Amino acid sequence: MSWTVPALLGAYHGLNPGMGWLFAVAPGVQHHRASRVVGALPPIALGHAASVALAVGAFVAGGVYLPMNALRIGTAALLFAFGVWLVARRGKHPRWVGMRLGFRDLTMWSFVMSTAHGAGLMLLPVLVGGAAAHGGEMHHTRSALDGGAVVLVAHTAAMFIVMGAVALVVYRVLGVEFLRKAWINFDVVWTAAIFMAAASTLVVS
Repeated sequence: MSWTVPALLGAYHGLNPGMGWLFAVAPGVQHHRASRVVGALPPIALGHAASVALAVGAFVAGGVYLPMNALRIGTAALLFAFGVWLVARRGKHPRWVGMRLGFRDLTMWSFVMSTAHGAGLMLLPVLVGGAAAHGGEMHHTRSALDGGAVVLVAHTAAMFIVMGAVALVVYRVLGVEFLRKAWINFDVVWTAAIFMAAASTLVVS
């Protein structure tokens, strides 16, 4: 199972302020301490990893029992339906009580946000491609779990590294004010990527 695509998607999630680095910067700004920024990174990464693991685990479990064609079509349909849901929501995000969150709150917030954005769903085409490369065989549970673990670890590690780097650069160099001039609508890019992933899943062979 290749780690490259999951890592690139993890890097993208690390760049997206809605996935966590903005919430990592906030306590640093409030308390004027870089250690607060660093301390917020592990719970955000943990919540993200839990959300991704949920999607990857569901795929691996389904792959043990479902034929390859059903797995591919089902994954594409799920991605397409989720893309439609994102369009219908028009950029709305789950609300939270505020920016001052503890370890548990940050972990739960990250899990909810990652799940709402479909972070784990985007990795399903990678798993479909890996299964197809092995002749569509996912009936060996150990092999399927190993592949899922590679995807999860590569994705989370890349997300953590990029998120941490961005958070510290924003805190120490740029300041949160730069967002007013350099904001990118990541939701539009992500929604388009979901639809492209759905289409690509159908042509995996």
